[in-house]
Amino acid sequence: MSTKLFWLLVQASVHTVVISIVSIVIGLILAILISACLLSGKRWLVKLSRIYVSFFRGVPLLVQLLLIYNLLPVIGINVPSVVAAIAGLALCTSAYQAENLRGGFESVPVGLIESADMAGLSPRQTFRRIRVPLAIRMTLPALINEAILILKSSSLISVVGVVELTRMAQDLSASTFQPLPIFAAAGLLYLIINWVVALLGRVVERTLPGQA
Repeated sequence: MSTKLFWLLVQASVHTVVISIVSIVIGLILAILISACLLSGKRWLVKLSRIYVSFFRGVPLLVQLLLIYNLLPVIGINVPSVVAAIAGLALCTSAYQAENLRGGFESVPVGLIESADMAGLSPRQTFRRIRVPLAIRMTLPALINEAILILKSSSLISVVGVVELTRMAQDLSASTFQPLPIFAAAGLLYLIINWVVALLGRVVERTLPGQA
């Protein structure tokens, strides 16, 4: 395989990483809100959140992407395919991250919450300054695993017209008739990307306060 073809795969892998990172960050923000709703104790909020989580965990990501991509124009929202892809990935990962974070929130010692109340922190301040950082720290390995899954699942966004790493490999393979070296190179790039993500996750985990 020529250097030019490999460079095209590298460019597509950058596209994959950027879309995945944006989706994961948006998904994490949504997950914090959803997990807070799950633990709010308000019945209607809990029910709505459970329906949301069940839907996005129970329906295949490929179907979700196609639903979002075809639904948006129907309701008068015309967005680029990249935006539809990010929306699909973010909504899907938010459901999984919400369940991870819910476990983290429930693991926060009650004594810390009581201490925050005694120190005069409002419930919102306690949530933002104590519960969210602790929940993220306790669920970090699961969140990193979810990030790796989203990076790999991003290969599905080609169905809505986004040219990412897998789609680029398919196009190059079809035009050059060299499927083996091209898909081997694509697999190597996915491996490197996910290895870097796992490595960064371990570094972050070690540097967090309270870690051995």
